[in-house]
Amino acid sequence: MFVADENVESAIVRRLREDGLDVVWIAESDPGTTDDSVLAIAETQARLLITGDTDFGEIVFRQGRVSSGVLLLRLAGLAPEHKASIVSKTLREHLSEMKAAFSVVSPGQLRIRRPAP
Repeated sequence: MFVADENVESAIVRRLREDGLDVVWIAESDPGTTDDSVLAIAETQARLLITGDTDFGEIVFRQGRVSSGVLLLRLAGLAPEHKASIVSKTLREHLSEMKAAFSVVSPGQLRIRRPAP
């Protein structure tokens, strides 16, 4: 269901797994892999990519690669448990809207953009 990039904090991955979600965490499965490879894993497994890496915005919009969706986390400065709570709530409430889109979650805000076809 989800691929968590290497830069996603363990508290977020743990919370999503506690919520019963299937999360492949790159830090466990393929540490050090390239952004293109991370996105390829998400694409081939039809998983939404969760990341803190803004480079994925460029990949998505310049290359048009967003098949299963990308969720960019902009939650710097918050406690790990608070970040985990925000991500969990966002996925519970908006997952269907985030499919095939580039979404950005920040405190109190969710932006969802679909790349041009």
